[in-house]
Amino acid sequence: MTFDLPRRLTAEFLGTLLLVCTVVGSGIMAETLTQDVALALLGNTIPTGAILVVLITMLGPISGAHFNPAVTFGFALRGEISISDAMPYVLAQVAGGLLGSVLAHGMFAQDLVQISTTARTGGPQWLAEIVATFGLMATILAGVRFRAEAVPWLVGLYITAAYWFTASTSFANPAVAIARGITDTFSGIRPVDVPPFILAQLVGAWIAVGVFGWLLKPAEEHAE
Repeated sequence: MTFDLPRRLTAEFLGTLLLVCTVVGSGIMAETLTQDVALALLGNTIPTGAILVVLITMLGPISGAHFNPAVTFGFALRGEISISDAMPYVLAQVAGGLLGSVLAHGMFAQDLVQISTTARTGGPQWLAEIVATFGLMATILAGVRFRAEAVPWLVGLYITAAYWFTASTSFANPAVAIARGITDTFSGIRPVDVPPFILAQLVGAWIAVGVFGWLLKPAEEHAE
C-alpha cells in the first residue's frame, strides 16, 4: 500500500507528538515519584523504548516512521525520499514534537510552554550525540536490509540502551531536541544548547549513511 503525502505527514506529526509526549511526560512522572536520579532515568528510559516499538509498528506502514529529521536526512542522502517530501516531513516532525511537550505539560498541570534551564553542552555531549545518532541510523539501515519486520523492536531496544551508554542520554533526534528546549523538567535542554546537538545528530546520521551504505552492499555490487 502507498499513502499520499497528507496522510504520511499526519503520521509523522502524530508519531513525533506521541514520542515527545512520552519522553517529557515520563520524565515528569519519574521526577515526581523519586529523588533518585538513576531511578528517574530508568523511569524515563523504559517508556521511551516501549513507545517507539508501538509507534513504528503502528505508523511505519504509512510514512516509514521517521519521527526524526536526522533519519529523514539520512534517507534523503540515500535518495530514498525526495527533497520535496523531506522538507514537509521535517516540519511535521518539529511541529509534532513541540505539541508533544505542551501536551505533556497540560496532563501534569504545568505551564504549557516553559524554557529549559538544564545545561547540556560540551565536547563529550556532542560526541555522544554523534555516536547515538550514528547507532540509530545504523540500526535502521541494517534492520531494513536484513530483518525489516524487527525494526520496531531494534529501534526501541537501541534507544533504551543508548539512554544509558551515551553521556547525553541519546537525544539522537533534532525534533526531540527542539521540543525538549521548551520543557523545564527532567528531560529538558537549554534552547542555546540545542543547535550543537542538532549539528552533531546530522553528522552522526551522515557518517552512518556512508559507512553502512558501503558495509551493506554485497561484494558483487562493488565489482560492477
